[in-house]
Amino acid sequence: MDIKEVTMGQYKRFLVETGRQALPDFVPRYAPTDEHPALGVNWFDALAYCKWAGKRLPTEAEWEYAARGGLKGKRYPWGDEITHDDANYDGTGGWDKWQKPAPVGSFMPNGYSLYDVTGNVWEWCQDWYDSARNTKVLQGGAWNRNTGYLRIAYRNHNSPQAWMNSYGFRCVADVK
Repeated sequence: MDIKEVTMGQYKRFLVETGRQALPDFVPRYAPTDEHPALGVNWFDALAYCKWAGKRLPTEAEWEYAARGGLKGKRYPWGDEITHDDANYDGTGGWDKWQKPAPVGSFMPNGYSLYDVTGNVWEWCQDWYDSARNTKVLQGGAWNRNTGYLRIAYRNHNSPQAWMNSYGFRCVADVK
């Protein structure tokens, strides 16, 4: 699994090289630099980026395993408590100086050296949310949510066509 979320700089390169459509108008307000997470990306666009990069989206199980960073039965990647020193969410305080998404890698990584697995942006996963197959799974919480949404086990979902100022992703490479 990539240690960081895909950045705006990486995603913009993908857009140029593939001739895909531009990002939604709101993106510069929430991701003002190339170091911010790619956002405003729907599931299909995230999937296309991963394929372009020779990778794929993680399954929900892979995402959760990696997000735990080697801990078992804990709410967050660092234990059962979380503060603004750990992640970007719901306001500011401590290390969290951002009212909106933070540049990727602004907080300490988890036990598997993965950055921003909670807070910052929801991350698209490969899986359908349920058997109805209408929505795809999003994990990790976001900059505009409280700590309840940042729990590793919390499952969010939306239509694969949906894009928001809090939706991003990271990729996974299969090991052969």
